[in-house]
Formats: sequence, C-alpha cells, structure tokens
Amino acid sequence: MEGEVVFLHRSWTGYGVFAATFAPVDGGGWRIASAVVERDAERYGGTDDAYDCVMLALVITAIVLGEPAPALRSKLVELTRRKSRSADAPAGLIQHSALGLRSDS
Repeated sequence: MEGEVVFLHRSWTGYGVFAATFAPVDGGGWRIASAVVERDAERYGGTDDAYDCVMLALVITAIVLGEPAPALRSKLVELTRRKSRSADAPAGLIQHSALGLRSDS
C-alpha cells in the first residue's frame, strides 16, 4: 500500500494486476473509490471487467481482511460458470481454483 492505493501483484510472477484507490466513508471505514486492472495479455489474461471487480473485492475482503464474503464468493462462482466450460463444477472447486483457499460453502 502506498498512501490510499493498494497494489495487488501475482505471487508467482510479481506482475501488478490491480491498483485500488481507497477513500474514507462518512461515519468511518474505507471504500474502493477507483481501480485499475492490467490488460496486457502477457501479464494477466483477464478481460472481463465484472469478474475483475468481484475478484478485487474478494481478494481484499476474504484474503486480506479474512471475512467470509459469501455474496462475493457466490458472484465469483456465477461469473466463472457463465464464461467457462465449468458450468457444472462445484462451487468450492471454482473458488479454490480462483483464490487458492478452501471455502465452507
């Protein structure tokens, strides 16, 4: 993190994928005010803005903050099934493949 910007990088390549700028919320807390995602196909293969928005929110919420994030997890599964050949894959498998984390859902 630098100032109000959180940078997320691929663990195995070091490539930056997301840069999220946070802004304070009235009454306390922070929210993502804007975000940028890498679109160079050699660095990151993502092309779906909706998927990337959910992935960014999910990484911050579930991995960084350790919250369960069931709504974000469900949305990730929905978007993955919609765009891939894994329409019948179990939700837990999709989540593990995307996040590398076990889910109880």
